Amino acid sequence: MVRLAKSGLVDAATRSVRRGALLEFVVHGLRYVFPPEWLPLTRGVPTSYAAPPLQQAFAVGEHPPVWPFPEGTVRGEGLVPLYRSVPGAALRDPKLHEWLALFDAVRAGRGRERKLAVDELTRRLGT
Repeated sequence: MVRLAKSGLVDAATRSVRRGALLEFVVHGLRYVFPPEWLPLTRGVPTSYAAPPLQQAFAVGEHPPVWPFPEGTVRGEGLVPLYRSVPGAALRDPKLHEWLALFDAVRAGRGRERKLAVDELTRRLGT
């Protein structure tokens, strides 16, 4: 928590997220702190444009991006998640899955994917 407060992402007094700062970090810093690391085809959990809320805007191809996970239901191109527990947590919590998939669209997506993800994050964060 101390590091988050020092970086300006959290208000130390209220322990609340500074939404504008979070959006700025995700848009401009996430891909540098957590660069996308692609893996060969694997079974996993859909992420980025292949997961809600972006999946309706894209034709999901033959090999969508997935977080490698043995209990996953989709075969696709592996993308190393932000943290190793992400796929299991995403399967247990659909809203968390959406947020993490949006983060992946920003850090690993192409232009249109990134733009739609940033637009959706902006809307959700109310900034």
